[in-house]
Amino acid sequence: MSEESVVKRGVAQGSAMGGAVLLVTVGVLELLQGLSAISKDEVIVTGVDYTYRFDLTAWGWTHLVLGAIVTAAGIALFTGATWARGGAMVICAISIIVNFLWLPYYPMWAITIIALNAVVIWAVSTWHPDRDRAARPYRPAR
Repeated sequence: MSEESVVKRGVAQGSAMGGAVLLVTVGVLELLQGLSAISKDEVIVTGVDYTYRFDLTAWGWTHLVLGAIVTAAGIALFTGATWARGGAMVICAISIIVNFLWLPYYPMWAITIIALNAVVIWAVSTWHPDRDRAARPYRPAR
């Protein structure tokens, strides 16, 4: 095995674990965003006339539930669950759509979460744990 492939595998595995950390971070940020909307925090702008306008409380509950699911997917990614990679990419895509629709209410927060979700999708999709296990030769203990 070449030194270059070992480095690539290490970077991919590190980016996947970094993706799990970011996924948990995004989930917590979504939870905080949901709590802020439910409590009708003054940080959120509600005077915008927008096509996808919903009640602020409905947006809050949407973000609260989405945040809990994103956090759970991040924790599952840490544990190495087989469904976690695909689930993380799907839930991040849903989170990107929800935050795009949320843009007029809290633009900088939504853009930050969209960017973090994109990084998570990249990190999780570039890591191939099955290929890494197959490339590692068996070495018996001495």
